[in-house]
Amino acid sequence: METSIALLRLSALAQANRLSVFRLLVKAGKSGLAAGEIARQLEIAPNTLSAQLTVLANAGLVDSRRDGRSIIYTAAFEQMGELIVYLVEDCCQGDAGICAPLVDATDRIACSTPSKGACS
Repeated sequence: METSIALLRLSALAQANRLSVFRLLVKAGKSGLAAGEIARQLEIAPNTLSAQLTVLANAGLVDSRRDGRSIIYTAAFEQMGELIVYLVEDCCQGDAGICAPLVDATDRIACSTPSKGACS
């Protein structure tokens, strides 16, 4: 990933409403949420939400699709993963203990995902 793309994505997340929108969409998973539902859950005015979604979309962090009269937004999970990898790809300088909390967190996420089954 180019540094300029990472900066664009990080700057898109560096605002409270946009970060809340993105986190809500991550929680919603691949099914996503309609714009109106996002506005209701986060108590954001529709015009403000529209501007926030545009910034996130321009950064490649959200995708949208039309479903009847609604627009459904989803987190762009692949791009989110690329950003996370970019942030930690040179981590640790060989000291795996430094990155252990990150590895533990990703294991917990995988274990808590219903489709992944129970963890040992």
